[in-house]
Parts: sequence; C-alpha cells; structure tokens
Amino acid sequence: MTTIRLGTRGSPLALVQAAFVRDALVEAHHATVEIVVIKTTGDKVQDRPLAEIGGKALWTKELDRALLDREIDCAVHSMKDVETIRPDAIAIAAMLERADVRDRIIGAASVADLAEGATVGTSSPRRAAQLLRLRPDLKIVGFRGNVDTRLAKLAAGEADATLLAAAGLDRLGRPDVGVAIPLDTMLPAPAQGAVGIEVRRGDNATRDMVAVIGHAPTVSCVLAERALLAALQADCHSPVAALANEDGSIRAELFAEDGSAHVAGKGTDPAALARDLLARAPDSIRRLFAA
Repeated sequence: MTTIRLGTRGSPLALVQAAFVRDALVEAHHATVEIVVIKTTGDKVQDRPLAEIGGKALWTKELDRALLDREIDCAVHSMKDVETIRPDAIAIAAMLERADVRDRIIGAASVADLAEGATVGTSSPRRAAQLLRLRPDLKIVGFRGNVDTRLAKLAAGEADATLLAAAGLDRLGRPDVGVAIPLDTMLPAPAQGAVGIEVRRGDNATRDMVAVIGHAPTVSCVLAERALLAALQADCHSPVAALANEDGSIRAELFAEDGSAHVAGKGTDPAALARDLLARAPDSIRRLFAA
C-alpha cells in the first residue's frame, strides 16, 4: 500500500490538526499515513509581527516547497493562515468540518470587564482594531508564538489579557481556558476554525483520496470568506473580520488600525460586498486595502 506523506508545521496545534487529517484518511481508505514535520519561518521568528516579516507566506512557503518538490503528498494548514492567492500548481483538496469560529478572551470575563487602561497582548491587526473600537482605553502589546507561549507570556505578567481562537484551544483539549466572545461583539478572522488540506494540482489520485474526508459546507463558507479577502486585496496589515453562513450570506467588517472607524455589511456576493464596504469606508480604512 502506498504511504501518504502528510506535511505539517511542528507546533502542538498543527500536529493535532495533522493527526485529525491522518485519522480521517486512515478511516476512509485504510491508508498508511506518515506525518512529516516541516519547519516554517513563522515558527522560527517569534519576536516580530507577521506583517513585518513576510505575512502569511511565513506559514506556507516551506510547506509549498516540500509539496512541489514531492517531499510530501499533501499539506495541512489552518486556513486562516493561508494567503489568499496561492500558487497555480497547488490546490485546496478538502477542509475538515469547521470548529468554533469565535475568539476567547483569557484574563477577564469579557472585553467589558477589562480594567481601565488594561494591557492586552495580540499581534493580530483585526483583534487589536476590534478591541480598540470597543475599548479605546486599552493598551495593545505584541504577542506572538504558539498557544503555550502566549499563555506563558500572560502568566508572566506581560499583559493583563489575551485573545486566542476557541477552535485551537478546543483541539488542544483546553475547552475551559478563556471565555468565548459573542459573534455580535467580535466577528472572527476569515476562515478561522477551518483546517484545510492542499495537494499538487496535477496529483488527481491524492486529490481524490483527500476529497473524501472533506466537509462541503465548510468549504463553501471558507471559500466565500477567502473570495471576500481577494476582492478587498487584503493583506496581513488589513484589519478585516468576516463570517459566511451556510445560507450563502456573508457578514463582514473593516476597521481602521486604531479602531477609530469601522464599516460593516452583509451580502451574498463577496465581490459586491467588498465594493460596498470600501465605498462606505473612510480613508483611514480604505488605505489598508489595495482594492
């Protein structure tokens, strides 16, 4: 039997997600699946925001190289970390069923319960802008690293609170860490909570095997959110939140970096929604998007 080589980052969360994919492939095909850890630049450089050192490609370029060089047969990604424009030679073959899309706050019972002037650790432009819109008094400090690293920084007093994705905490067996923030308070990042599997575009055999474990409603929603990002020409500097539903509707918000302005909208056509949002956005927001 042919062994499927499954490439992944080496963080604890990435390895858990790769194990989910491996188990699904084994169950579906009784295949032999080998997890291959690929060290990424994003894992190596932990002291600067992603936007300053290359953006989301820091999570994908080494996995892309390994895939195209045939060192691995497919690659597992957190879809929110995958840049919108992908190499033509690589295709998204499937996504697992999406987990909880919400953010969790750790260090307080809610954003409203944070003390006046509290320090919140995050390196996400979206989370920073959303927090500052809700609480302009907050101080934002950079927080990078995996879940354990960020929780350790919080425990060491480097911030009063931080935000982490509920999906990641759940997958790591920590459903009791933090408090989920309602979607009416904070929309998530596009594709948050989704795990995707990519293959070489011409490798139809692997693509067909991987497609069997996919969850079609998740694919539909995540691709709609990614289409919105593409229409906005958003990058790592662009504070944008979005969530698509299975009924085909998409909710989205764009923010100024300091949270001083925001624009919200809803629609079923990602390109039309992007045009509407940018048309209504002030310059402090529009300049953060290339569309």
